[in-house]
Order: sequence, then C-alpha cells, then structure tokens
Amino acid sequence: MKRTLRPATGISGAVTLPGDKSISHRYAMLASLAEGCSVIDNYSTGADCISTLECLRSLHVDLERKGTQVTVHGQGLYGLLQSDQPLDVGNSGTTMRLMSGILAGHSFESTLSGDESISKRPMQRIMAPLRIMGAQIDAIEDQYPPLHISGGRLRSICYELPVASAQVKSAVLLAGMYADGVTEVIEPFATRNHTEIVLKQLGTDLEVSGNSITIHGFPKLAARDLRVPADLSSAVFFIAAALLFPGSELRIENVGLNPTRTAVLDLLQQMGALIEVHPDSDDGGELAGTLVIRTEQKLAGGKISGDLTAGVIDEIPMLAVLGAASEGGLRIQDAGELRVKETDRIATVVENLRRLGVQVTEHAEGMDIEGGASFQAAEFDSFGDHRIAMAFTVAALAADGESILDGSQAASVSFPEFYEKLEAIVQE
Repeated sequence: MKRTLRPATGISGAVTLPGDKSISHRYAMLASLAEGCSVIDNYSTGADCISTLECLRSLHVDLERKGTQVTVHGQGLYGLLQSDQPLDVGNSGTTMRLMSGILAGHSFESTLSGDESISKRPMQRIMAPLRIMGAQIDAIEDQYPPLHISGGRLRSICYELPVASAQVKSAVLLAGMYADGVTEVIEPFATRNHTEIVLKQLGTDLEVSGNSITIHGFPKLAARDLRVPADLSSAVFFIAAALLFPGSELRIENVGLNPTRTAVLDLLQQMGALIEVHPDSDDGGELAGTLVIRTEQKLAGGKISGDLTAGVIDEIPMLAVLGAASEGGLRIQDAGELRVKETDRIATVVENLRRLGVQVTEHAEGMDIEGGASFQAAEFDSFGDHRIAMAFTVAALAADGESILDGSQAASVSFPEFYEKLEAIVQE
C-alpha cells in the first residue's frame, strides 16, 4: 500500500500509545502458565503480539481479547496441550524464541513456523542451549524455521551467552522452569529484563546478581492482574518527530521506563534533546511515567557503539534519521545484528536516507551519516519492515514537499494506530 506523506511545520499536543510489545508477549505467555485468571490491560494491538495469543489458543489456552484487555485463564506450568497444527508466529521472532523455551519443557511435539521473513532468520542461538538442556530441535539447514521441537523434562545448565540477547536469555530461563535444579544464565552485559520482572511478579524463585540470573525449576506461578506500559520504542518515533521541529512540545503518558530500555533517552539528552522524565510510583513491576519533550534547537551529533548499540538496537532506524537532521551527524558502529532483523536494516536505512538526499556511508556493521541535511521529498520503501515504515514516515514530515511511502501497512506489525496517532499531533 502506498501512502502520501505531507510535510509538517511542527508537533504539538499529547498522545497515548499502545502497550509495549516485549512486555505483552511475556505477560500473555506466563499468565497462561499460571494458576488462576489474569487480566492484562493495555495489551499491544500489534500483529506480533496477536500472533502470540493465537499460538496460545492453538495450545488450548482459554483466553479472551476485548480491545486492549486480554483475560487469560491460566493452565498451570504443564497445562499446555499439543496443537493439531503448526503454530504460526507470523512475523514475530520474539514469539518463536520465547515459545521455544516453554515448549522445550512439554512432553509433546510442536512445530513453530511463520512468514517468509521469519523463515530467513537464524535460530541457532536458542537451539544451542535448549539442546544442551535436553530438547530435540530440528530446523532447515539446522538453523532456519520452521522449528520442530520434541520436548520433555529438562536438565539445568549454567549458560554463558556468547552474544548478549534478551530473547536467548529469556528462552533459557523459561526452559529452566522445566529443569531439575537451578538454571543459570550469564550475560556479557545486562539486557532487557522484562522476563525476570514478570517471573518474579508471578512468584518464581529467581535471583539476579550482577550479570548472572538464576531460576529454580518447577515453580508454581500465581495469576495476577497486569498492566502493560506504553512501548518506549514506539514513543521514540513521536519524540523524534518533535525533535525535528524547533518550537514543538509533546507529552506522552504511561511510557515504560525500564532502566534496561532507557539508553535511547540518555543518548538523545546527550545530543541536546530537552526531555523531562516524570516517573510514576514504583509498585515492584515495570516502571512507567510521563515524558515531556520541548524543542528549542537542532540536536548535536553523536556516536553509537559498543554496549550503547545493543541498548538502542531497535531504535537505530529512527536515530539515523535524527542523525541526518542533527548539526554534527551520527556514526553507528557494532550494529551487525541489524543485518538479520525483519530486513537488513543497515541496507534499508541507508537506501532511504539516500533518497532523502542524505550523505551516508555504509559499513559492514554500521554507517556514517552526515549531519545538517535538508530532507528532499522522495518515494520511500518500507521493505516490509515496520520500523523502517515508521522512521521514514517521520522523516517525511521534515521534507520539502509531499513524499510517498510504499508498503506503509508494515507499521501494523507493531503499531496499527501509528498513522492516526501521528496525524493527531502534526501541525501543517
């Protein structure tokens, strides 16, 4: 689908955003393994998170969805039942990786498949530790979906992640619930800890010490009501829109402020962004609060490398656009993981930046983006990637005329209301 994108003069107002994808996946999966009924408020409306619900339904979990509220009737730790058909994760790598950890502990066979994009995404990182724990997993060329899993009672392991990954960590911890003894995961550095937070909320014996996380096998999970904060990764598109136009002011409420996710806010503030953070009271679950963005001048340039790259990996397409609009440009390094996302996000970002008229040099694991660009109207391509679609929709607001986005429907994977929400705060 092609969408016409008109330039803007500023951003003003307040916006509420849908629930965080990462947290929604985890709440639904673990509520299904709890004993009792859980009500999840502000569940993500994105297609990825709906795929998780459909997979759980196929495993005979009783749940209802009304708008953004999902009621899950927990089946207990061993309550999932074999599906009579392959589990379709759609475009959701999170669903495939986390469900693999859970299904590895169930004594029946499962097949996890998805769309064309998923079939090209390597899964060796989760297959390796789950096989060590005792699961049998088959894949095309021993790495590509569909995954065929024969699970059962597992053995505990101490697993040191060769590459930092919240999804691999989560898959091992979830499998650890079905293992004798204590399973330990050691990270090179701290990654998103949404899985650890909800496991503790539901009563799991889990301990965190530095970069080591341990979980005791066979917990009894207790159902509870849960609220999903707004997705900070989604909020970044709106923050960026405001930062492109001096004089803009924007308020975003109930945004997730998990410390493992807020590196992007720190980076933007270092580049000169005026972002006020007002946390809500801490109830022991996911942190949330209100963001107020005021723009007085263009951002300075910056550099993203090392641990910071891992901390902002999902936000890099939008940060690349801001880098082009900044005074000093942006250097992005150590981002090779972007090559194996929904698209090769280094290549797709570079392609669309060049269409904007931006000078950019592509490297194997990143790019160098010259600053001070005046964006020219162009025809962009989402390449079927939701983050590319949204990043260049925002970029088009600052272009010198009307632009066209081909494949705009890709945004619905994570954020079906994106265009409606953005239009509500745009000044033309």
